[in-house]
Amino acid sequence: MGDVLAGNHATWEFESDALLIRFDRGNRTPKLLSVLRERRVPHEALASVTLTPGKRGTVVLHAVPRPGADPLMEAAAGQLKEACDPYRLVLPADRETLAEYYRDELRARLPADAMGTVDAGAAVGPVGAMGSVGALGSVDSPGVTDVGAAGAPAHVDSVLTAPTPVDRFLVAPPQGPQSFKTYDGRASFDGVSEVSFRWSWTGASTEKWKAGDQTFSVRDLCGVEWRSPEVLDGYLRLVPRGGAPRTPQPDLDPASVVFGLGYGPVHLSLPFAAAVLAAIRGRAADRVPVHAAAPAGMRDGASRDPGAVAERIRHLGELHQAGLVTDAEFSAKKAELLAEL
Repeated sequence: MGDVLAGNHATWEFESDALLIRFDRGNRTPKLLSVLRERRVPHEALASVTLTPGKRGTVVLHAVPRPGADPLMEAAAGQLKEACDPYRLVLPADRETLAEYYRDELRARLPADAMGTVDAGAAVGPVGAMGSVGALGSVDSPGVTDVGAAGAPAHVDSVLTAPTPVDRFLVAPPQGPQSFKTYDGRASFDGVSEVSFRWSWTGASTEKWKAGDQTFSVRDLCGVEWRSPEVLDGYLRLVPRGGAPRTPQPDLDPASVVFGLGYGPVHLSLPFAAAVLAAIRGRAADRVPVHAAAPAGMRDGASRDPGAVAERIRHLGELHQAGLVTDAEFSAKKAELLAEL
């Protein structure tokens, strides 16, 4: 198509094989969208396109990704607020006719197998021009419409059901090294192969201090769990391969970092989770059995900052004096820290 449609906070460019979404970087643009900048979504990654009335004299053009196509939406797992949905384009109501045109043009380019079907067994009646297939392809009315390119009612032999999942990511994840501060430390990802958690002495639990800073190879992971910081008890949890029993409390799990007020905001922690998830999927064929996490800073012979080690030993001594660490644990951990110098 090659055309461009500009809306609130975003612009859609219709390429021959993909939808290119560019986000504004203004003060009113949700931070997540500003961080994403742009996303190229191949037509094969989309399940459907809808047009619905919006708030305060607007209409909303919504492209619905297929399950498994976008690592960002997979990591979000339905927790994003409406304003942060990167697949929504809000337009003035007087542009509804234009929006309908682009909706139909985009629908015509979607893969034939994007939506699952079930046998209808009978003719179906018409519905309005806006259609009735929602984000998950559910039907609002007993009369079901054929949501083809023209959006016109038709006699069909099947009814659209849930979108057909894909077995690989079709939308690129956020790129490059990433890092953000959490309530109990700092999470870092090199953008390729390793995730590390470095604990904060003011926020990390005793269990995490005992375990020490953690480094995980993405080859040893099978998934990522992200709970939005905008709800109670938000966290980012890495899921190691092997299915070994783990504590249900992220605060006590060395493979987790916890969020809090001002810690792990959506625009930092969600792209981080999506990038790690994409790296895990990308290395699925080359994984190795899970190994114990190595202390951060010990890779490739790198040594730690002496001041940081001294601070860790001081805090370890406080835990020992408080009776939270045994004599044996204190001696072993102190020797481990000193050996890193």
